[in-house]
Amino acid sequence: YLYSVAATVFPQVFPTTFMQDGRIGVYFEAAAVIISLTLLGQMLELKARSQTSAAIKSLLGLAPKTARRIGADGQEEDIPLTHVHTGDHLRVRPGEKVPVDGVVLEGESAIDESMLTGEPVPVMKKAGDALIGATLNTHGSLVMAAQKVGAETVLSQIVQMVARAQRSKAPMQRMVDTVAGYFVMGVILVALLTFFGWGMFGPEPGWVFGLINAVAVLIIACPCALGLATPMSIMVATGKAASSGVLFRDASAIENLCKIDTLIVDKTGTLTEGRPVFHSVIGTGQSMPPEVLRLAASLDQGSEHPLAHAIVDHARAQGHSLSKPEAFESGSGIGVRGQVDGKRLQLGNTTLMEEAGLDTSPLRDRAEQLRLEGMSIMYLAVDGVLAGLLAVSDPVKPTSKEAVTRLQTEDVKVIMATGDGLTTARAVAKQLGIEEVHGEVKPEDKEQLVALLQGDKRRVAMAGDGINDAPALARADVGIAMGTGTDVAMNSAQLTLVKGDLMGILRARTLSVATVKNMRQNLGFAFFYNAMGIPLAAGLFYPLTGHLLSPMIAALAMSVSSASVVFNALRLKRVVTD
Repeated sequence: YLYSVAATVFPQVFPTTFMQDGRIGVYFEAAAVIISLTLLGQMLELKARSQTSAAIKSLLGLAPKTARRIGADGQEEDIPLTHVHTGDHLRVRPGEKVPVDGVVLEGESAIDESMLTGEPVPVMKKAGDALIGATLNTHGSLVMAAQKVGAETVLSQIVQMVARAQRSKAPMQRMVDTVAGYFVMGVILVALLTFFGWGMFGPEPGWVFGLINAVAVLIIACPCALGLATPMSIMVATGKAASSGVLFRDASAIENLCKIDTLIVDKTGTLTEGRPVFHSVIGTGQSMPPEVLRLAASLDQGSEHPLAHAIVDHARAQGHSLSKPEAFESGSGIGVRGQVDGKRLQLGNTTLMEEAGLDTSPLRDRAEQLRLEGMSIMYLAVDGVLAGLLAVSDPVKPTSKEAVTRLQTEDVKVIMATGDGLTTARAVAKQLGIEEVHGEVKPEDKEQLVALLQGDKRRVAMAGDGINDAPALARADVGIAMGTGTDVAMNSAQLTLVKGDLMGILRARTLSVATVKNMRQNLGFAFFYNAMGIPLAAGLFYPLTGHLLSPMIAALAMSVSSASVVFNALRLKRVVTD
């Protein structure tokens, strides 16, 4: 455009070699068409890119706009969702969405949680069960207490996680950014060589040809397609994953998951339901079973472990009056310690008892028999004396067997590492076909196991749900947290399975493989396009064809290449993950 303005206003300053048909050629229409085609390409690109954010838009659209609050006088009124506060009592009528996260106070109903878990079968909820905002109440009326509102709800956290993941850069993208920096400098150099090459050695008017071809090189080599190649794939993949109950923290997790060849899994809450059922209590000669149960349940009130919840719930159901712990300390992964009614208590596995110097042999045979049945065993010591044991059963998740089998089919070695006794762990592992088992391991032992495998050049993923899994989750190449577990575990992991089901790992892995393949396709296309387009724009084929590439055609090709990369990334929305 500037060249054309100068040629119009000051034609006398141009050498005669620039003249064509007795005048200096101008390119106003070419400049206008180039800008128009570039804008057209950007419009196509923006339209395609808007589809990549559809996942976040759909998530935001899931939340209801109002809630029905029950006042202290029993009167009910519909209020905006923004006016709901923690502790408010809300009514959820049949067919309505749960407004915020909370707990059921009254009623019973089936809740459709497919928007979070991808599982189409509704889940029955009754008094005391947790509710997640934006899930659908299929039938029955519920009264709930609001516990988390605004940005604290699960839905809001998912939206934030998906948005953060979409903004993150994959390791492949960082490599592309480095290459793009050198690429741009190379293109400028090629454009200069084109200008001077045509001007000095090309046919008349060589300098005019040189200028046009140099502009064509700069336009066609615009690294838009190169820059869009991986971000578009990441944006689509994270949105697709969120709709399947899989939350990636960042792009590197997507890229690394497909490389995993070893998976370490915790037992309780990962392979098993994580909702243990109390089985039995056995006391020694000096301690009666009811007192063993009461003391253990009193101490376990301060524990987050699912096994502790089973003991506490059973003791309360039996009508025991539980005492408040006067002191409490969690020895993550091996048990708990504390003081109840002036008595010094220790409750945990064999490792905890050995650390305390206690002999468990009086109950060893009975404990081993229960472990062979798949029970988790906890010993109770009172004032340094073994008082008894408690047995809790935790059924294996229905999908764990299929998930383990399919992972092994994909050449992923599955290893179990749990704080439970080795006999119990082996009983569960036998059901699932897991060969390598590590029992009664501490949190630091799990982390060391991850480090040991990494030292053997293995790509390791760790799946767990508890505080004791956090160090290993952080150390692993990909940490996978169960969405049903603790916040510490989820904060330490790169990948969260909302449903807490190992089948989610298969869905995530399938999407990871497809995403990495898609990114490579985009990068390959971008490099191939530039490898073919730059020589054509520079006029290297002119001696063979007698034709030059118009800057207008170069602008169209550049725009179409960028849009095609985006549309190729959108194909990830059709990936079948189940």
